[in-house]
Amino acid sequence: MNVKKEIGNKVLIVNSSARTTRSQSRKLAETFQEQWQISYPDAVIACREIGLQPVPHITETWISAAFKPLEDRTLEEVDALKLSDDYIAELKEADIIVIATPMYNWSIPSSLKAYIDQVVRVDQTWRYNSENRQDPYIGLLVNKAVVLLLTRGSQGYEIGNYNEPIDFQTKYLKRVFNVMGITDITVITLDGEANDKEQYRANIATTHEQVSAFITTTIS
Repeated sequence: MNVKKEIGNKVLIVNSSARTTRSQSRKLAETFQEQWQISYPDAVIACREIGLQPVPHITETWISAAFKPLEDRTLEEVDALKLSDDYIAELKEADIIVIATPMYNWSIPSSLKAYIDQVVRVDQTWRYNSENRQDPYIGLLVNKAVVLLLTRGSQGYEIGNYNEPIDFQTKYLKRVFNVMGITDITVITLDGEANDKEQYRANIATTHEQVSAFITTTIS
């Protein structure tokens, strides 16, 4: 993580698992929060729940409103963007954004996709650069870092490994945050829930240690 951080930093943790106590991504987020508070007792940590509180899909009214100046929006359009405005305000306020998510069907939960649709919004988190057709996105979320806490049932999703071609979780999330202007992205993964149970227990312990070590060595 390259962004200089100081005590009192603002952290946003986004949980997207449909599970509660059985969710390993939630447990990783809990470890992150606990260790962060130990390192930075005065830190402000906000938690956004999208796995258990489903995010509404965008609508035709939402789309119409998003491409209009505020003064031209109807009351219905203003209301359609209200939750999106709240989500984006949280992202803008945060110094560090933690996304805790399982892999569902080789990608992300539908609730997280709906959240992304709400926050990847023109002139709010990115703007269009017509002079660069190859990469026309100028991100508006600057001086921020993202930590992806990812869980997957199987294994072998690393670059060059056998499941890399069907990992539509990691690369997608990285690209989404790149478009919004964030390139400082750390990925911590917990794999193998569907495989050997003893090995998976060891993986759990190792991954939680990685989360703690990331905070105590990389950030401190």
